[in-house]
Amino acid sequence: MNIHSNSKALQIFAAGKRRLVSLAMLSVAVIAAGMLAGCKTQTGVLTEQAAMTGGLTATTNELMNLREGDVLKISFPDSASLNTAQTIRRDGKISMTLVGDVDAAGMTPSALEKKLVDLYASQLSSKQVTVEVVSSSLTVYVTGMVLRPGKILSDHPISALEAVMEAGGFDYTKANPKNVVVIRREGKTMKNYKLNLKAVLQGKQNEPFYLKPDDIVYVPERFSMF
Repeated sequence: MNIHSNSKALQIFAAGKRRLVSLAMLSVAVIAAGMLAGCKTQTGVLTEQAAMTGGLTATTNELMNLREGDVLKISFPDSASLNTAQTIRRDGKISMTLVGDVDAAGMTPSALEKKLVDLYASQLSSKQVTVEVVSSSLTVYVTGMVLRPGKILSDHPISALEAVMEAGGFDYTKANPKNVVVIRREGKTMKNYKLNLKAVLQGKQNEPFYLKPDDIVYVPERFSMF
């Protein structure tokens, strides 16, 4: 009886040990799977952020208009001898080797790139030119329901939302960021552009509205009932 009892006890002990080992292995597998899923999630987030950044950069290159005083870095990947830094003159032109004066003011960087590719077609093998805005000096004005209304000086392209931030941000007790107005002189007339900067802050819009020299950004007061 004692021998039989001891044998049975040993069997129960062995079975319990195997169960503990199985549970331990299952726990390790679950933890590993969680870590792997976390890594994939983080990688996905980083990839999405990188894609968004790239998209915004592309958007900037498409929407921003060059103007006098802008300093440009112009690169020719296959013809480094043509690389140059140019400041757009008061007449809106830049001086380029071999082709002379080129109109630049009023164009987007992307449009200027295409124009230079055409002008240097016989000199290039890859048909690739890059135009980068190194600095851009402009004065804009922010008024209305912001914390520090007044003149904003910038040495680089600046959007309406960035100008508001430079002015201390919205006065959220009074401001209506859904109906911001940019007042711009175009020729002999003044034109108003209405912006929903609340949507930009919420990530519902991602195309920045770039300002031009002497633009006025007006943040209206939120309507309230008394």
